[in-house]
This record gives sequence, C-alpha cells and structure tokens, in this order.
Amino acid sequence: MTTPLALPPLSLYIHIPWCIRKCPYCDFNSHAAGAALPEDEYVEALLADLTHEAEHAQGRRLHSIFFGGGTPSLFSARAIARILDGAEQALGFADDIEITLEANPGTFEQDKFRGFRTAGVNRLSIGVQSFQTAQLKALGRIHDGDDARRAIDRSRAAGFERFNLDLMHGLPGQDLAGALADLDQALAFEPPHLSWYQLTIEPNTAFHSNPPVLPHDDILGDIQDAGGERLTRAGLTRYEVSAFAQQGEESRHNRNYWQFGDYLGIGAGAHGKITVPERDAIVRRSKTRLPRDYLARSDDRCASEHEVTSKERTLEFLMNALRLIDGVPKAMFAERTGLDFAAVAPWWQTQVTRGLLAPPDRRLAATALGIRFLDTVLSEWLQ
Repeated sequence: MTTPLALPPLSLYIHIPWCIRKCPYCDFNSHAAGAALPEDEYVEALLADLTHEAEHAQGRRLHSIFFGGGTPSLFSARAIARILDGAEQALGFADDIEITLEANPGTFEQDKFRGFRTAGVNRLSIGVQSFQTAQLKALGRIHDGDDARRAIDRSRAAGFERFNLDLMHGLPGQDLAGALADLDQALAFEPPHLSWYQLTIEPNTAFHSNPPVLPHDDILGDIQDAGGERLTRAGLTRYEVSAFAQQGEESRHNRNYWQFGDYLGIGAGAHGKITVPERDAIVRRSKTRLPRDYLARSDDRCASEHEVTSKERTLEFLMNALRLIDGVPKAMFAERTGLDFAAVAPWWQTQVTRGLLAPPDRRLAATALGIRFLDTVLSEWLQ
C-alpha cells in the first residue's frame, strides 16, 4: 500500500570544493587550491547549474541555503553575494530563510566575515575542531587555537548572532581532560549551536592509509558521558546525535535533511534529493565531481540520476529521522516516503522489545540506548 507523496520544504546546498590544504581525516570532495582560484568561472558555472536545477523546485521557495566544502570562506564576499542574488532570482527565498556558510578560522578568512554578512549570509559554521595547537597540527589544520578564538570574536563583531562551532573529540592521543578542556573553551563563548562529534577514520583518507593512535573505547565513552553533562549544564540541548543548541537555534538546513526534506545540490560533486508527487517518485541527482570537469561542462552538469526504491526510501528515512533525539511525527513517514508504516511495523516492534526504539504511537524515535547503537539498529533493517 502506498500513500500520496507530499512536497516537503526545499533547501539548497552549494559546494565550494577548494581548501588551502587537504586534512588527513577528510573524505569530502575537497581539493587543494592552487595559486589562484577560478572564482569568477566557478560562480558562473554554479549559476548555470542552478538554472538547470530550478525546474525541480516545483514552485517552492528556498527554506535554507548551506555553503559547504571544501572551504567556502576562501571565496570573496562579492562572489557569495552574486551566488545568493542568482538563487533568489531563480527560486525566491522564504521570509525567514537560513543561509549558512562554513568558515575557516584562518586569519585570511576572518577579515571577510563582515562582507559575508552584508552579502546575505546570516549564520556561520566555524570549523574550530580543537583549541589545542598540537591537536590542530595532528589534524592537518592551518589555524591555531588563538586563530580559532579570534574567529569566534570577529564573527560576533561582524553581526553574526547565529553561528555554529564544529568541535571534534576522540582525537589522536586525547584523554578525558584534554577533550573536556576543548569543550570548556568552546562553551565559554556561549555558542548558540555546537556540533560536537567523534573523529572517525574514513576510507580514502590519509588517516585511513596511515592511522593515528586513537583513544580506547572506554575513554571515548567517558568523554561522551562527561561532555554531555557539561553541555546540558551550559544550556545546550542535544537535538541530534552530534548537534547541541540553545532553544530556537537548531540548524534549519540540517533538520530538513534529517526529516527527509528536499534539497537541490549545485557545485562539483554536490548531491540533491527531489520529490516528484505526480510520478510517485523520489529522485537523487549528483553532479560532476572534479572541479576541472565541472567547469568544463556547458550543459547540464548532472553526472547521475537515480530513482530511489521503496526499500531505499525506508532506509534513508530511518537513517536520518532516527538521528533526531525526539524523532519525527509518525505521519511524516508516509508523507515523505509515500509508503505505509505497516511494512516497517514488525521490525520496529522487535526493536521496541529490545529497548532500542520507542513505541510508535505518535512519533518515531530511538531510545537513548538506540541512539548509542543506531548503526546496529539500522543494519538489522537490511537483513
């Protein structure tokens, strides 16, 4: 049995693929920048890409925009303004649109913060990762602890009331005291939003080829428990597996992902997800990955398009929705997947019995234990 698909909110992801240097833990589509960035050419390519994508909006205005990478703050404020002007003309903005840009704490980028704010960016995501200079060197970062602290101060001085700090734990050789010292420094700035997540070793990274020595699982557990208590005392609520926010400061863009919303993706290697109710279809589109190939294309830059199967819809919905601590309304499963929850109910009830998922009365959510073992819960759906 199927249910008519409903059009969810629409977001836009914009990928800027260059960094000053590739970090050894990073598995994103990022590339070391040369002596000069092809900024103007890339902006033109993005706007042409957006023209092709605009038809998939199906009349919706943009709910949120996220500039990711790479290091989007390598681009000038003028370039960011051109992109945003083009996006508003092509699609239109919701009155309360959230526009986030990832920024590097390096001093070169900090001078641009005020320009980004003037361009229309209203939220920064600052990639601090650690305040400890030795740890930052081990992570291949180009900034030090002082740069990170200055970046946060300057973001506020530039008018950014909304910002996120990215902070990692479980770093090479890190103990409980070191992880909590980093967290305490971040909390001293009273951030509206904090992404606090454990370093993982991903395939196709330098760390995967030459793994560092990471803390033992017992230490990682202690860090999670003690850090969670500190975050709660600081007034930040955990609303997603690795996201903590003051009331009302949750990331609208990321929440749209987790609620299986729609998003257009433009830029080298960007991905998008589009609901097509009249075809009872959900479609994923991905763009040409390498920047030189992306720039060379003059037509549609889509590299692949895939219609999501029923089983894939279920898995993708659960993978995202169960990351939210409070889950999602039960009705959202049918609205966003077009499927009847009855097909999932027997498996769900098994997980309820095991204490991993909550009873599916009005909401679909994992228990605290289920959040901790979410990968195991989801893997059992595939069996």
